[in-house]
Amino acid sequence: MAGFKWPNGARLAVSVVVNVEEGAEENIRDGDRGPEPVDELQVVLSKPVRNYGNETNYQYGIRAGAPRVLRVLEQTKAKATFTAAALALERAPGLARKIVAGGHEVCAHGYRWSHQHRLDEAGEREFIQKAVDSITMTCGVRPFGWLSRYLLTDNTRRLLIEQGFSYHMDDYSDDVPFWDTSHGKPIVIVPYALDTNDMKLWMAPAYTPDQWLEYVTDTFDELYAESAESPKMMSVGVHLRIIGRPGRIGQFRAFIEHAARHPGVWFATRKEIADCYAAQVPAPK
Repeated sequence: MAGFKWPNGARLAVSVVVNVEEGAEENIRDGDRGPEPVDELQVVLSKPVRNYGNETNYQYGIRAGAPRVLRVLEQTKAKATFTAAALALERAPGLARKIVAGGHEVCAHGYRWSHQHRLDEAGEREFIQKAVDSITMTCGVRPFGWLSRYLLTDNTRRLLIEQGFSYHMDDYSDDVPFWDTSHGKPIVIVPYALDTNDMKLWMAPAYTPDQWLEYVTDTFDELYAESAESPKMMSVGVHLRIIGRPGRIGQFRAFIEHAARHPGVWFATRKEIADCYAAQVPAPK
């Protein structure tokens, strides 16, 4: 027995996660040692010079990708969680307003899109607090969830609990939420997924948008079948600069429309998922 139920008889919670990193990536302009290494062309620079071409690749996400992603979400009436590096929204306040106006959740993805595992405890505490303060300023509400740039520290979860976060995403171990009490006080873990992430379209050039759509659709179909026995959750992670391209946005729309045709599917924010779980399953002591 799962021990919890999704609201209104739903059986599968679909969590669309839109990563907003553009404008907060590594850049010599912002005092970093080198340019952002994550580049669709996978250009590796041996000298610390600005990669203006890749910078514009990221700017595309804000200028052209974001309107397409928001339009699809509005047309399909699907709610999403925008995992935002706080500085990205500081530099794109119009986007922050549109995310909030659309009824979506903003989750913290760091203050910068940078590797917090390099920070000591004091530095990481400040990094988290700056993200909270910044998102509260740009969005009018504080974030309650956190996603690191993949790598975290032994202190991360404890610091999140101390600073009032109710859920954490840095976990890939299940298809349902669960409690973590390893730091004394409980926090809900809402697992994320890498295999259904559109980053593969950047990192594996031979991987096509249609192959991505086939994979996420197959994932949905299997989880939906399993959810007849107990509640399940599916994570789909996308990026403004990746899925927001004209040749990819149609596959994003097609997936949401496919999922929406099935009865008992709940397009939920990650905070809604965490709150629903916490309300029904007491934290272990």
